[in-house]
Amino acid sequence: MVAGAVAVGALFVSDACLTRIDASHVGIKVKLAGSSRGVQDIPVVSGWVFFNPLTEQIISFPTSVQSVIWTKTPNEGPPIDESITFSSEEGVNVNADIGLAFHIDPALAPHLYLRFRLNDMRLLADGYVRNSVREAFNDQASRMKVQDIYGAGKTRLVSEVVKALAAVLGKDGFLIDQVTINGALRLPQNVADAINRAMEATQNAIQAENRVRQVKAEAEQAIAEAHGGAEAARERAQGEADAVLIRARADARANEVIRLSTTGSVLQYRAIERWNGRLPMMQGGDKTPLLTFDVAHLSGTDAEREKRLAELLGDDPTAPAKPADKPADKPTDKPAEPEAH
Repeated sequence: MVAGAVAVGALFVSDACLTRIDASHVGIKVKLAGSSRGVQDIPVVSGWVFFNPLTEQIISFPTSVQSVIWTKTPNEGPPIDESITFSSEEGVNVNADIGLAFHIDPALAPHLYLRFRLNDMRLLADGYVRNSVREAFNDQASRMKVQDIYGAGKTRLVSEVVKALAAVLGKDGFLIDQVTINGALRLPQNVADAINRAMEATQNAIQAENRVRQVKAEAEQAIAEAHGGAEAARERAQGEADAVLIRARADARANEVIRLSTTGSVLQYRAIERWNGRLPMMQGGDKTPLLTFDVAHLSGTDAEREKRLAELLGDDPTAPAKPADKPADKPTDKPAEPEAH
């Protein structure tokens, strides 16, 4: 009976002195009594941990990434307005839904506990961390114009806030993973309208400038096409003129060759060749009338004519002339003598 009671008591004491720290957490062993209490006496522990529940306490901190969002809508988080408001350089109030992702540095978990006496990450985020985020936004936004915050400068604002939070929260063990502005920024209506009008005017100016560039490019293209067409027309006209001139020169050369090669004998031969054998009605004597031509005054002397003709035909007038083929003897047709009676 006594042995059983001792065994049960030993089992109870064993369970009370043993706990387990999960892999995604870090534990710290806090001494509750004695003269050796202090920051240096709070070791970081993990896995299965034995401790004396009368003089020690094990505090567990999550080391995984924690995500929170402070928004105006009641659909996310607590049903109250948790959005953050900050001011620009002009003093314009800007309201925004802010998201934050962070995790705890395991080595600084003892320091974090001694300072805040909390291991609930949600309570720490909604208190100290949220205040730090709001101050960082106010500090960085006060150096920027509201139009920049509302426009392209929003990304730069978030980047500067992350740097500021890393410097402020990092020494307490908070490691910042991400800061986001969720949704559109909320501005006073008159300021938002003025910024929208300014942005619209800027967009219109950019569109007008682009249109001017387009019109200029189209005009330059039309000028280039017209210039190319004019050049083509000139080239075509020049080619046609050159062709006419070449034909005219060829015709003139041919006519000159014909003129120089025309002699009285040639003309006489062509006249005989084209004669139909009929005699004119009027004739005198016993001679057959034939035309005679005098072309000496048209072609110059024979030597000059032959030289010029050789130049036109590409012959060398100084080269020895080839012996002409001896003409075949032509049969002479003599009239038959009348028979004596």
